[in-house]
Amino acid sequence: MFAVHLLAFHFTKLKEDQIKKVDRYLYHMRLSDDVLLDVMARFQAEMMKGLGRDTNPTATVKMLPSFVRSLPDGSEKGDFLAVDLGGSQFRAHQVKVFDDGKQSSQLESKFYPTPKEVIQGNRAELFDYVADCLLDFMETKNLKHKKLPLGFTFSFPCKQTKLEEGVLLAWTKHFKVRGVQDTDVVSSLRKALQKRKDVDVDVLALVNDTVGTMMTCGYDDQRCEVGLIIGTGTNACYMEEMRHIDLVEGDEGRMCINTEWGAFGDDGALDDLRTEFDRELDLGSLNPGKQLFEKMISSLYLGELVRLILLKMTKEGLLFNGKVSTALLTKGKIEMKHVSAMEKYKEGLSNTKEILTELNLFPSEEDCVAVQHVCTIVSFRSANLCAAALAAILTRLRENKKLLRMRTTVGIDGGLYKTHPQYAKRLHKVVRRLVPTCDVRFLLSVSGSGRGAAMVTAVAHRLAAQRQCIDATLAPFLLPLGILREVMDKMRAELEYGLKRETQANATVKMLPTYVCGTPDGTEKGKFLALDLGGTNFRVLLVKIKSGRRRSVQMYNKIFAIPLEIMQGTGEELFDHIVTCISDFLDYMGIKGARLPLGFTFSFPCKQTSLDAGILLNWTKGFKATDCEGEDVVYLLREGIKRREEFDLDVVAVVNDTVGTMMTCAYEDPNCEIGLIVGTGSNACYMEEMRNIEMVDGEQGRMCVNTEWGAFGDNGCLDDIRTIYDKAVDDFSLNAGKQRYEKMISGMYLGEIVRNILIDFTKRGFLFRGQISETLKTRHIFETKFLSQIESDRLALLQVRTILQQLGLNSTCDDSIIVKTVCGAVSRRAAQLCGAGMAAIVDKIRENRGLEHLEITVGVDGTLYKLHPHFSRIMHQTVKDLAPNCDVTFLLSEDGSGKGAALITAVGCRLREAEQN
Repeated sequence: MFAVHLLAFHFTKLKEDQIKKVDRYLYHMRLSDDVLLDVMARFQAEMMKGLGRDTNPTATVKMLPSFVRSLPDGSEKGDFLAVDLGGSQFRAHQVKVFDDGKQSSQLESKFYPTPKEVIQGNRAELFDYVADCLLDFMETKNLKHKKLPLGFTFSFPCKQTKLEEGVLLAWTKHFKVRGVQDTDVVSSLRKALQKRKDVDVDVLALVNDTVGTMMTCGYDDQRCEVGLIIGTGTNACYMEEMRHIDLVEGDEGRMCINTEWGAFGDDGALDDLRTEFDRELDLGSLNPGKQLFEKMISSLYLGELVRLILLKMTKEGLLFNGKVSTALLTKGKIEMKHVSAMEKYKEGLSNTKEILTELNLFPSEEDCVAVQHVCTIVSFRSANLCAAALAAILTRLRENKKLLRMRTTVGIDGGLYKTHPQYAKRLHKVVRRLVPTCDVRFLLSVSGSGRGAAMVTAVAHRLAAQRQCIDATLAPFLLPLGILREVMDKMRAELEYGLKRETQANATVKMLPTYVCGTPDGTEKGKFLALDLGGTNFRVLLVKIKSGRRRSVQMYNKIFAIPLEIMQGTGEELFDHIVTCISDFLDYMGIKGARLPLGFTFSFPCKQTSLDAGILLNWTKGFKATDCEGEDVVYLLREGIKRREEFDLDVVAVVNDTVGTMMTCAYEDPNCEIGLIVGTGSNACYMEEMRNIEMVDGEQGRMCVNTEWGAFGDNGCLDDIRTIYDKAVDDFSLNAGKQRYEKMISGMYLGEIVRNILIDFTKRGFLFRGQISETLKTRHIFETKFLSQIESDRLALLQVRTILQQLGLNSTCDDSIIVKTVCGAVSRRAAQLCGAGMAAIVDKIRENRGLEHLEITVGVDGTLYKLHPHFSRIMHQTVKDLAPNCDVTFLLSEDGSGKGAALITAVGCRLREAEQN
């Protein structure tokens, strides 16, 4: 027993001595975590170079756009073909993808050899061979009568300009086919297929095997956004934000980047880590100085690296008693399969001894220990370097998403990863150590290059069909200039109907006289009160106007809420609430004893009979107070003040907010004769010639007309451009059939139009994986402010997803792009329709005045106009296109409903005094 223990101790001591000896000999191959973190940083720098337009030409890591913009979402279905060229065998596949809710697919394949004369021949021979193999496969599977989409896995560095187009940059993996480099390989395949009259396939996608691996695993796990190959060659791909890819136009969404990381270090960036054995291996390769990172980690080279190390150690007398065998002198004699077998520790040294004996090396026990440890160091270094580069990609993904901690999946394939007994475990362990902020799942791909190519094709097929449906749905929102001109002409006709006595009663655009006959001239002065009622908030203001050289306007205001029960209660309750708010403000300002002139901004359709009398025609914006429609709102206000018996006020003017906006801007720019509101609601006013206003006596001068254009189209004249979504919004509104133009252009309704489209798209499976959240079913939940935020150029899609998450919508990147497209279509149409209405007004003013060319200013207010990133620009351009003889300036109003009401009151007081004098 003692002898056995002594023998075991002796063997353990011998093993430890041999391991230490090899460790000392291969010291430079053992990489610490600090070194790996440094490699990780170097790789991140190379990624940045590869993504930049100016730095890409000199980058070693080429970061090639793959034009794969979407991952599988589980709704793919159909039959697809795939061909796979890139290894020792050529493969043809048929993939059936089932839309059965289980995300299942069926793969049938056939393998064909890749003869040396083909892979080192010319272009025609190679692609004819591929076409012949595909034809044979289709005959075998009885598919020749079908036209099927095909994905082409081509596992060599290609520069892609489209999903179905790629120019070969360089051959790798012993391929040396003449006439292919710098040409489009898809075009070559199509030409070869066209020669075969009985084959009808549609090549939809060119796919790198790494991308195929990611897509295959992405079908099984939707968190998968990285693909990794570690086999004969090595490469990685991942989903990068479009805004970072300078080589491709556009900044929305994501695209899979094929890193081609095998060339990392070709510029010398890894020279301090490369050993004499790496250099010797490189010099003896088919492509010296290229793919240096790949030569340090892929299975094609690790066996040869082990051979070179063993050869030198033997020559130095450290192995095999210094006897150099033919096997050690023969290039390629030791293969990766030998290395993997020798690292099966559970079998002790038996595998190592057997393999070395087969190579005529006749090893001792010490030799077996040393050789096994050499294999361990070489393969461990490979796993370490691979982990460092992968950690750089994972860190970039996490930073792109602005997450403190990220959960993701890496799809992985390749013989080294699959067959080496220790490799996968080592890789996982080191990755998790280098990026502790990433929870990484490694998912083994099943036939990634074939099934993956079919998946890319299936996704492309789905997206093309989906895009076609989306475009067709949104087509009615795209209004060409001819249609906009028709809208302008219809608006012009409606303006005329509203001005004429015999047609005014039936006109939809009521063209209400405001009795505002002048704009500020700079002499206005004094203290004025202003009330502003036009939405869910009510304001009371004190406005101090100074004239002369130091003319100025000072304002003090207080905001009061109007509860829903008062908005939709009785008229008496509403006006009592307004008077209570006024009383509160007068107390707050300490001016309850003064009888101040007051302007009442009342932003609802009114028929005015004088400056201080206005009959409410109908409520809008959610108001439904009873006993108000058909009544003079100034009278209702005065009655409310009487009931209060606390104070008295001189109500000089009832003012529409649009008129107030015009007056505010006219105080700054005398050329301002139009007011426009595009906010919760929409309206316009302008200075019309008195001779054209048949509802008011008098021919001289001008008067501001409140168009109340929101009702444009209520007679059906816009029905040809209204969509099913407009009709749905109208049908469920408080005032169905009314304010149809306003419902197509104003902030209160645009979000609701978008919500209806999103529900339709979700039902049709285009969005949110067909799952409609309860939140999305809630009317008015999609506020117009979300449109402004989503369409902001500065807002990345990640932030769009955050907005959608607030609405209970768990969106993908693709979902975000579709939502942004929908928002853009709806808001663009709104801006164009608003521009068509404004063009009708400015052109009418030009003709009224008999001018060939008109210069005029429009005072504008409203949150949609102010806050939406594109609305104002699109509207301005539409006016310019439709009214080319009008030079229109748009001036943003500062508090038109408050300041404007005070200015109208001031002008009214000035004119009243002049009349009395």
